Amino acid sequence: MTERNTQFSRGIKRGFMLLVLIAGVAAALPAINGREVIENVEDKPSGDTMHSLVQMTLIDSSGSEKQRLIENWSKESQEGNKSIIVFHKPASVENTRFLTVENPGRDDDQWIYLPALGRVRRIAASEGDSSFMGTDFTYDDMQSRDVEESTYTLLREERAQGRDCYVVESVPKESSDSQYSRQVAWVAKEIWVPVRVDFYDKQGELFKRMTVSRIERVQGFWTPINTTMKNLQTGHSTKLDIQRLEYNEELQDGLFTVNFLKTGRP
Repeated sequence: MTERNTQFSRGIKRGFMLLVLIAGVAAALPAINGREVIENVEDKPSGDTMHSLVQMTLIDSSGSEKQRLIENWSKESQEGNKSIIVFHKPASVENTRFLTVENPGRDDDQWIYLPALGRVRRIAASEGDSSFMGTDFTYDDMQSRDVEESTYTLLREERAQGRDCYVVESVPKESSDSQYSRQVAWVAKEIWVPVRVDFYDKQGELFKRMTVSRIERVQGFWTPINTTMKNLQTGHSTKLDIQRLEYNEELQDGLFTVNFLKTGRP
């Protein structure tokens, strides 16, 4: 083989190896970014309405449990989503009612009716990081959050809760807009359901962890059936187990009003 042919052959090999390298790098790069993952979570089909009966279990650090039974209705509308929660058991919280009305572009409105007081109380913005009815969820956790309020980074891909997931970090653009410094979510691929979310406090320490141990497809919608929120700093946790669920049920608009909070009648 002549020197010219040898050089030509080496050039072909180098070019081939470069193509292989480029193809390998391209294959390793994710075809989606962090924001797109969260947008898919927000945009996944969830029905126009939802009505559920939920067993709530409060578990303290020693393992002692308290049981509650709650009923939840939610409805999507062009003006914003609305939801109402009614406590049925035990007697100490019976007929407590909680209403959230989403306001696109500004904070949600929230009200609570406490039977012992016999009146409706509006939840102030300053109470956002307070516990909701002694659970490990805060009033802010019960609110919607605009995708535009945070920046997102796709950290990696890995398995969690038995599913292949995208791991996405969310950091609020304005630290005053959130009680958390950041959140890291494990989002199940293709079904777009977060199966684990780690919440970090203002000091950057791991604060709470939400895990979903069971997901089912109900009426065509992927739905978390068993969810646990645990405060990793206190050891207290709250479990939510859906007992009954119905999507796209006809719901009266009167359910989602302050008047229903007062009277219990739509």
